[in-house]
Amino acid sequence: MKPFDPSGAFRNPVTTGNVRQLATRGAGATLLAGGMGLAVQIVAAVALARLLAPRDFGLVTMVTTFSLLFVNFGLNGFTEAIVQREEVNHALATNLFWLNVVGSTLLAFAFAAGGALLARLYHDARVAVVAQALAVTIFLCGLQVIPLALLKRAMKFSAVSANDMVARAVSVVVSIVLAWAGWGYWALVVGTISLSLSACIGAWILCRWKPGLPRRAEGTGSMVWFAVHTYGRFSTGYFTNNLDNFLVGWRLGATPLGFYKKAYDLFVLPSNQLSTGLTMVAVSALSRLQKDAVRYKRYFLSALGVMAFVGMGISGDLTIVGRDLVLVLLGPKWAESGWLFTLFAPGIGFMLLYCTHIWVHLSLGRADRWFRWGLIDMVVTTAFLFTGLHWGSEGIAVAWVASYLVIVFPALWYAGQPIQLGILPVLSAVWKYIASAAIAALAAFFIVQTSLSFMALPGALWATMRLCSVSILFLALYVGVVIALHRGLAPIHQVIRLLREMASRGQAAKPNSAEMAAPAPEIHASLVLAAEISTESLTKSGISA
Repeated sequence: MKPFDPSGAFRNPVTTGNVRQLATRGAGATLLAGGMGLAVQIVAAVALARLLAPRDFGLVTMVTTFSLLFVNFGLNGFTEAIVQREEVNHALATNLFWLNVVGSTLLAFAFAAGGALLARLYHDARVAVVAQALAVTIFLCGLQVIPLALLKRAMKFSAVSANDMVARAVSVVVSIVLAWAGWGYWALVVGTISLSLSACIGAWILCRWKPGLPRRAEGTGSMVWFAVHTYGRFSTGYFTNNLDNFLVGWRLGATPLGFYKKAYDLFVLPSNQLSTGLTMVAVSALSRLQKDAVRYKRYFLSALGVMAFVGMGISGDLTIVGRDLVLVLLGPKWAESGWLFTLFAPGIGFMLLYCTHIWVHLSLGRADRWFRWGLIDMVVTTAFLFTGLHWGSEGIAVAWVASYLVIVFPALWYAGQPIQLGILPVLSAVWKYIASAAIAALAAFFIVQTSLSFMALPGALWATMRLCSVSILFLALYVGVVIALHRGLAPIHQVIRLLREMASRGQAAKPNSAEMAAPAPEIHASLVLAAEISTESLTKSGISA
C-alpha cells in the first residue's frame, strides 16, 4: 500500500458509510490471524516447555520485564495518534517517524548500558548479557511503528495480522530449533530478536512509503502530546502488569518465576488473541462515530455483551480444567504452573471486559483521561499485588483476579462519562453472562466430582479425557443457562450472524444514502468490537512478555 498521494494527502479515506464493511473484514481477518497465532503459540509452548527448563524462562523474563516497556515506545502512542486523528499527511508521518527512531535508538543504548544494574538487582551475571542482546529489539520495533500505524489507519488489518502471524511463526521456529540444539535460554533470546526483525521487514514491504526529512508541519505538536498521554497510560499499566514478575523473580528466584510466568501467559492468552489487535479495529471504527452518541453507545454495549458471552465462558471452563490443560500442553514438570493457572482462570472474563474501556478512551480522543485512569489502576493493583506477595506466587495470582473484579466496572463507568454511558447499561449488558458462567461452573464441578470415576486418575491420557468431557459438559450447561436467562436464542443468533459476516469475502457494496443515515443493526458493532500484538498487550496491565 502507498499511503500518500503525490500531494502528500492520505489515500484510502474511510467514511462513516463504509466503516461497517471495512471493520467487519478487519474483525474477521484479526480473528482468523488470532486463531492461527494461538495455534502457533500452543506449538511453541508445548515444544519449548519440554526442551527448556523453568529457570530458562525465568531468566529471560527478568530482562523482558523491563525491556518491553522501551520496546513499546511509540508503538503505544504514535500508533493511536495516527489511527485516531481525522487528517494525517506525509509531513506529519515523517516527523513522527524520525522522533520515534531517535527515541528508540537512545533507549536501546541506555538499556544495554543498564544491563549491569539489572544483574546486580537479580544477583545473576547472566542478566547483563541478555539485556544487551535484547536491546536490539527496542531499535527494531522503533523502525516499524509508523508504517504499521499507516496500514492500520487505512484499515488494512488483514495485512497487519498476516505480518504479525508470519513474524511469530519465524520466532517460534528459530526458538525451537535453537532449543533443540541445546542453546538453553539463548534460544528464547534469539527467538525474540527474530520476531522484531521479521515484523520490521514485513512492515516496510507492506507499506510502500519513504519518509522525507523532518520539517515544520501543523499538528505535529498535538499528535506528540496525544502520544505522550497514551504512552504514559501504557507505562503505568506496564508497571502494574510487570510488578508481579519483578516481585516473584526478586523474592523467589528464576525457577519459581518460570512456573509463574507460564501460568500468567496462559491467563492473558485469551485477551491477547481476542482483544488486543481488535483494539485497533475498534478505535478505527468508533472514532468515526464520535458525533453520533446514540449509535456509539448502542454499538459499544452490543459489543460488550459479546465479549462477556465469550469471556465468561472461557473463564468458567478453564477454572475447572486448568490443571489438566497445563498437564496436557506442557507436561508433568509444569504441575505448579497448572495450579497457578487454576487460580488465575476466574479473572479471564473480567480481563476481557476491562480491555473494552481502552476502546472508549482512544476512540473519543481522550488519551488524557486514559492516562489519569491508569494512575488509579496502578495504585489499586499495586496494593493488591503487595498484599498477595505474603502468600507467594499463589497469593499474587489471586491478587490479580481480585483486582480485576474490583476495578472493571469503575473503569467502564469512567471511560463512558464523556458520552454519558452510565454504569447501569453496562451492568445490564453483562450480568447474565457472569451469572451463567458461575452457575454452569458450579454445576459442572458437582457433576464431575460425583459422577465421573476417572477424575482423579493420573497421566496425560486421563487428563485429556477429563479436559474434553468436562469442557463439553460446561459448554452445554453454560449455553443452556444463557438461553434461560435471556429467555431466548438472541445471544446465540447474534454470535452466528457475527461469524457469518466476518466470513464473508465479497466486496463491500457502496452504501446508499438511507443506509448511511439509518443506524446499522447492533450486530455490526460486535463485528467491529468483539471480534492482534500489538503486544502483549492493551489489557488492564499494559503488556505481557
